[in-house]
Amino acid sequence: MHELALTESIVDAVCEHAAGRRVRSVQVQVGALCAVVPDAMQFCFELATSGTVAEGASLDLDVIDAHARCQTCGQEFLLPDLILLCSCGSADVVVLSGRELCIKSMKVG
Repeated sequence: MHELALTESIVDAVCEHAAGRRVRSVQVQVGALCAVVPDAMQFCFELATSGTVAEGASLDLDVIDAHARCQTCGQEFLLPDLILLCSCGSADVVVLSGRELCIKSMKVG
């Protein structure tokens, strides 16, 4: 369950940028290849924000699909799992999206 460590890092960054102001909500984009379980991250967010300026804030998770491009045939395709393999059989693929983990916005006040 790496969600706790990830969420603690997010909460630390949010609290630092809030500079003492009360945090109302946080929007986070997370790529499908990060293997984050949204419900686990929601649970961890409540734990990690306890006693901070973000306590009681809502967490809005936006899961980004993973896409890749095959270097052999040029096809771009959706990655349904962590297996980096094109339908042409090539494993020479470049991940285009799905590894993101970023705080998109936060509301304070």
